[in-house]
Amino acid sequence: MTFVARYALSLHGWPEAVRLRLVVLSDIHACSPWMTAARLHAICAQANALQPDVALLLGDYAAGPRFSRELHAHDWAGALSSLAAPLGVHAILGNHDYDGYERHDLAERETASETALRAVGIEVYVNRALRIAHGGGGFWLAGLGDQFAFARGSHGYLKGLGVDDMEATLAQVDTDEPIVLMAHEPDLFPDTPERVALTLSGHTHGGQVRLFGRTPVVPSRHGSRYVHGHFTDGRKQLIVSAGLGYSGLPLRIGTRPELVLIELGGAQR
Repeated sequence: MTFVARYALSLHGWPEAVRLRLVVLSDIHACSPWMTAARLHAICAQANALQPDVALLLGDYAAGPRFSRELHAHDWAGALSSLAAPLGVHAILGNHDYDGYERHDLAERETASETALRAVGIEVYVNRALRIAHGGGGFWLAGLGDQFAFARGSHGYLKGLGVDDMEATLAQVDTDEPIVLMAHEPDLFPDTPERVALTLSGHTHGGQVRLFGRTPVVPSRHGSRYVHGHFTDGRKQLIVSAGLGYSGLPLRIGTRPELVLIELGGAQR
C-alpha cells in the first residue's frame, strides 16, 4: 500500500460548513519495472477507497528514471481513467510532460500527455480556472501552465522558460469564492496572490534522497525551502507532495512515495 499523507486544513475564505475531500497524485513517472500500469491501477484503487470529492493530478506522467522503459501514454492514461470522484478528475502538466517539445511545437499540437489524458475524459488545465459548485456554494479550481516546461540542462530553473500565466489564469475568476491552485512546481508560492487560498504542488519528490535531515538535490530555485509538506505565508497555504515515482535514478533514501489526502472545512479567523 502507498503511504497516505493526510492534511486537515482551515483555509481563509472557505465556508465553515462546507466539507471537501481532495486526493492528490503527483509525479507518476510511468515506466517499467517501477511504475507499471498494474501498479498505477492499484494506486488509483487506493485513492478511490479514500472516497474523495475531487481527484487532482499534478503532472509528470511520463519520463521514468534511468534503467527503465517508458510506458506508452495509452497505458498510464488508461490506469488513471479508473480514478473516480463526484466532482471529477482534474489534471495539470509537469515539466517532463514537455520533454522533446519546443515552444513553437505547442502552436501546432498539444503534448502527448495532454492528448492521452483528454482521451480518457480527464480535464487538463493549462492557465485555466473553473468554478466548481459544491455544498450550496462553490470554489474555483485553477491549473497553471508548467513553470519550467523548457528548462533544459544549464538553463536550470529560470523564469521565462515555462508556459505559466498566473495573471491570465486568475483573470478568469469572477466571484469572491476561494481558489485552489494546481501548480506542478512550488517555486511560485512566494509570489502567489493571497487571493489563492491553497496551492498544490509536486515536482520535488520530497528531495527523493534525504540524508541526515538534508536534501542535497532539489529541482527548485528555492532549494529545500519548499521540498515537502505544508507551508503557510500569511493567509495563503501550500502543500507539496513527495510524489509517487522516480526521477533521475530509481531510488529513494529517507523519503517515500505518497498519495495526499486533504480535508477542507472551517474558515480561518
